[in-house]
Amino acid sequence: MNEEKLQQCVRDLRQESPRSPRVMIGGFVILARCVDKCRAELLGVNGDYHYWPCSLCEELQTFTGVNHEDLHDFVATGATDEQVGAWFAEQSACTAAQITQWNWQMRDKRMSDLSPELQVHLEEYVAQYLPAERPIYAWFDLYDIEEGRL
Repeated sequence: MNEEKLQQCVRDLRQESPRSPRVMIGGFVILARCVDKCRAELLGVNGDYHYWPCSLCEELQTFTGVNHEDLHDFVATGATDEQVGAWFAEQSACTAAQITQWNWQMRDKRMSDLSPELQVHLEEYVAQYLPAERPIYAWFDLYDIEEGRL
């Protein structure tokens, strides 16, 4: 682990939220958020956030085939966002068209499209942590509302 380089690009998730799942690195939604959580966890500044297991990071791994442990190891080198994006795109077997389509599907994914287990978990989570007057239209809205971006 290159702690010095990581210190230069880490977000202290005890003080601020990771980036929105809508923010892209290397052409992939979700990746910036996963990288933020990974860096923070490596340096012990992740607060309540966890890199793995994480439903968003699992979605990214399932689609791309890039193993979360391999991503973790690459991020630990202190790679910048640009370096992570280039590496991740090389590791993924997805075409540009597949990535574009998946990105839009993820941005539009509704809570009712999630697995029944995740729906049950999030039903309780939303009731406990999000304002009742804020409707959630898409899965990413949950994160952006909770973290003050919407």
